[in-house]
Amino acid sequence: MKLYPIESGNFKLDGGAMFGVVPKSLWNRTNPADSNNMIDMAARCLLIEDGDKLTLIDTGMGDKQSEKFFGYYYPWGEHSIDKSLKKYGFHRDDITDVFLTHLHFDHVGGAIQWNRDKTGYEPAFKNAKFWSNKEHWKWATEPNAREKASFLPENILPMEESGQLHFLNRKENENFTAAQEFNFGVLFVDGHTDKQMIPHIKYKDKNLVFMADLLPTTGHIPLPYVMGYDTRPLLTLSEKEKFLKKAADEKYYLFLEHDAHNEIITLKNTEKGVRLDKSFTFNQLFN
Repeated sequence: MKLYPIESGNFKLDGGAMFGVVPKSLWNRTNPADSNNMIDMAARCLLIEDGDKLTLIDTGMGDKQSEKFFGYYYPWGEHSIDKSLKKYGFHRDDITDVFLTHLHFDHVGGAIQWNRDKTGYEPAFKNAKFWSNKEHWKWATEPNAREKASFLPENILPMEESGQLHFLNRKENENFTAAQEFNFGVLFVDGHTDKQMIPHIKYKDKNLVFMADLLPTTGHIPLPYVMGYDTRPLLTLSEKEKFLKKAADEKYYLFLEHDAHNEIITLKNTEKGVRLDKSFTFNQLFN
């Protein structure tokens, strides 16, 4: 097995929305806002080369939405999936599997693109299987009013229409499963959105966890620092508490999808609770 960090593009989000009830005077220390109250965000994906499988975890938001749409998210930097894949000698047509932690636009938008004459949409990874789970798929395709703006049909339905959609096998009420289709485990969490999937990967004697939106940035480590986007914030609170304690005790390495300035972190137990221990670049740890 070999892993590669894939940078799909940076953007900005409203700091208040990202930290919910926490005052700006506190979150601004770790995630400084610009004059528009926007904070830096990444869309950092992970590529897993394992035998004849080449699996991409999440895809970023892609580039097919309107100029008005992207005007809300202030894209910045030069990253893209294609540039990142090329850096490691790959092309999007080489991808065999796309594992989607959940179907919000900033995680799945890059999975679908315009067709050649812009009359409709098609998978951006033509040779890949797209992986979700039955419960989350139903949640996303029959969205509640709170999340409807994050579950865009053009990002989701073409996967099913193309015949490339697959669901991860999961026993009912099982919160952690060894994914039979992949060489890693998956934790299911429900606070941010229903049945978000958090991959746990054993790599070079380290336990690497792809955090998705369970822990967006280092600034979200304190328990009350929960995103305003989460549908069940009190559940996020308990899920975070349980996970962060285990991560500190068992020395997990946390791969941060949305932290523009920290790629991988470890945690430690302190008198104030679990806190940041060390921050690493991917290359510092694995090359």
